[in-house]
Amino acid sequence: MNAKLIRNLGRTAMVAMAAASVFAASSAIAADMLPVKFVLNWKFQSVQSGFFVAADRGYFADEGIDITIDQGNGSSAAVKNVASGAYDAGFGDINALIRIAAETPAEAPIGVYMIYNQPPFVIVTKSGSGITKPADLIGKTLGAPASDAAYKMFPAFAKLAGIDASKVSWSHMKPALREQMLMRGEVDAVSGYNTTIWFGAKGMGVDPKKDLTFISFADHGMDIYSNSVVVSQKLYKDHPDKVAGLVRAINKGFMDVLADPELAVTSLKKRAPLAKDDIERDRFKTVFDLLVFSDEMKKIGLGAIDPVRMKRSIGIVVDAFNLSATPDISQVFDTKFLPPQETRLVN
Repeated sequence: MNAKLIRNLGRTAMVAMAAASVFAASSAIAADMLPVKFVLNWKFQSVQSGFFVAADRGYFADEGIDITIDQGNGSSAAVKNVASGAYDAGFGDINALIRIAAETPAEAPIGVYMIYNQPPFVIVTKSGSGITKPADLIGKTLGAPASDAAYKMFPAFAKLAGIDASKVSWSHMKPALREQMLMRGEVDAVSGYNTTIWFGAKGMGVDPKKDLTFISFADHGMDIYSNSVVVSQKLYKDHPDKVAGLVRAINKGFMDVLADPELAVTSLKKRAPLAKDDIERDRFKTVFDLLVFSDEMKKIGLGAIDPVRMKRSIGIVVDAFNLSATPDISQVFDTKFLPPQETRLVN
């Protein structure tokens, strides 16, 4: 065998070995990536942009997470989807989680990053309907999607407001029809998130300030938390390092959006190209002003909770639904995955 052939064979072998090394390294990286299915509270909107930015900028991948983000069908439904094992994590109503923790604790997800610090639950009527307070709902027909978190919480609201929930009738509809049925007079009032109904009405050409009356649950004793990032028991127990990474990535994503709010629109448009820029800018600002930027959040940082308030919130839900057990805070929310406070503070 001549020297030239030997050199060529040597180079071929080296190339093959290098390729094998690259493949082995890539396989090792791929093997370290954990697939995580994440369900949102609702259809793609600007308010969820922190999750989108974390995905687009590779923050989840940096943490060894292969994320899939799906649209949701209600905040309560998101929690149930995680509890059932259909999803590994999601963005949903912490109060729905409290009920599961009381009734079937082995299935209950765990909250790990609080986003909606303030409760968004409302009853909404047409202005001039004569319905301005909880007592006015007696004998009326209210409407809501069956998965609506405010509908699920209505018995708790009724108890705190001192009215008999059994004397209120309900009619269920698809989410997209809620505001239409209200304005057509097919129901006397509807329940939902204040911001969801606000923008649903605006999309119909209705002026919510002038044409609608909002009855807030928070104004009648329901000072509770709302939507949080939640994770399944399996992810929580089997992959605590990935839970911490998930929370770090989400925190980075939301802090990026808060530093540059235009990301709320651009990240959304990658997923919902027909979304209207002006509406989504308005939605992002309104939701964060009403539900996120509380005095408490500004003090303790995005993602955190006040344990005293959380304990009180659990008590409100347990009492209102006559639950057989009172979950401990540790069964509902775990703060150990939160990044350092200085990385979560909002000016």
